[in-house]
Amino acid sequence: MPPKLEFGCLPAAIGSMPHIDPGEACSLVLKYLPALPAWPQLPKRSLKENMNIQFSEGFPGITLRGDKLQIEPGEDFEARLGQIYADADEGNLDKYAISAEYAAGLHAFLSRSPRLEMVKGQVTGPVTWGLSVTDKKALAILYDENLAEIIPKFLRLKASWQENVLRRLSPHTIIFVDEPYLLSLGSVFVPIPEEKVPALLEEVFRGIKGLKGLHCCGDTNWAVLLGTSVDILSFDAYNYASSLACYPAEVKAFVERGGVIAWGIVPNDEEALGKESVSSLKDRLGEAMAPFSREGLSLKQLVKQGLLTPSCGLAALSPEAASRALELTASLSGSIRRKYGGS
Repeated sequence: MPPKLEFGCLPAAIGSMPHIDPGEACSLVLKYLPALPAWPQLPKRSLKENMNIQFSEGFPGITLRGDKLQIEPGEDFEARLGQIYADADEGNLDKYAISAEYAAGLHAFLSRSPRLEMVKGQVTGPVTWGLSVTDKKALAILYDENLAEIIPKFLRLKASWQENVLRRLSPHTIIFVDEPYLLSLGSVFVPIPEEKVPALLEEVFRGIKGLKGLHCCGDTNWAVLLGTSVDILSFDAYNYASSLACYPAEVKAFVERGGVIAWGIVPNDEEALGKESVSSLKDRLGEAMAPFSREGLSLKQLVKQGLLTPSCGLAALSPEAASRALELTASLSGSIRRKYGGS
């Protein structure tokens, strides 16, 4: 991790948008997040842009049954799995491209964006992806010992390919690994040993040359995630600020070694959005940061080493509400940066 990363609470986004037209989604992102735009995932446009399906293209034996992903091994299944190992070792990325059929937002973003100071991309994490894909017995493939080793290597190749194409727009890239299923970490319903999670994540991180982000939109064991090599931790600060506050020592150590917290302080719920303003969200952000400032991290440092985002993706909103969420994020960022001296 670099000695310090000071974003000064710039506005950013998680990724998904509710639009059908990729050009419209890109225009909105570039309008409100010009300093750190993210290419838009568009699951309402196509089922193939669902966060799990979007990064499944090219995995051996992968089949889409309705809206579910299933592995159906063919005769060459083992050989193709072995090729993933080889490609990961050798950095062969071309076969792991994400096509426009699966990511129209990415390709529209690449074709229309100017040179950028920074750019953000995202990939589904190995825990979430591995729990979403099943074998013929409907068992998640993350529980298959052999496939569990392949999953993060495959996603690492996807992340590496994506980062390479985003570097056409900017040399300064951030790739977020999105892990909503980590909210079940430690649950009896999802019996994943906590000690396995860092190794799975680190395998994906190995393919990211720029900054590495990790997003989880629920309550989890934050100590496990803060202990990885991640540069930016993104969480739902609107609904789950108290969950991160249970780990003050770990957060302090993370920030002091240069880490950034992405505060998901703008709700991604239409009813909640209608009740919030820049002023109310500024108060809520202050409350979310307060437990850490009481532990010895100054509010100014948290702002310097912070980003502001919606609490999670915006795909479930109407296009108008998504625009409102990004507008609030940008306006709140502007207010915070003026107060604390951000450029």
